[in-house]
Amino acid sequence: MRVTDTTISDVKIIEPTIHCDDRGFFFESFNHNDFRKAIGREVDFVQDNHSHSVRGVLRGLHYQLPPNSQGKLVRCVVGEIFDVAVDIRSFSPTFGLWVGVNLSSKNKRQLWIPEGFAHGFLVLSEHADVVYKATTYYSPENESAIAWNDSVLNIDWCGMTDPILSDRDKAHPPLPHAKVFVK
Repeated sequence: MRVTDTTISDVKIIEPTIHCDDRGFFFESFNHNDFRKAIGREVDFVQDNHSHSVRGVLRGLHYQLPPNSQGKLVRCVVGEIFDVAVDIRSFSPTFGLWVGVNLSSKNKRQLWIPEGFAHGFLVLSEHADVVYKATTYYSPENESAIAWNDSVLNIDWCGMTDPILSDRDKAHPPLPHAKVFVK
């Protein structure tokens, strides 16, 4: 497994060691001990989620507030997505900055998004299946989100200006009006 820091060092790109031959491939998609070493702390995943979307769908930017903040380990198992993590920790030197990474069934990369980050993705392929592990259970009363097209964040969604959004995702506030993580 290879771990790469992104421009926000708490967010990590994780690439498995892939064993290929004429039969296909094999890799460990998750190993608790290796993952703990890679991120430098103990993490327990309690929930796995799976979404299926078509080209142009944008989901996000979602997060949960304490006490149910979630860390996520995201992987695209079918197709390709542009995955985004936004630092919403008001006390962080990287507050309001974002990282975007292409995840696909081809590159088999995963993105570790720790607690204190909003998360969203745009589907780049005809369709995509995204699976992710979460460190806490979904909690509707602690759910929050930021507008995908927030002008303060200025996320470049691969040139997409008119994505397919849920009614809920159309209504999220911009970062200056959103609830964020405070110490």
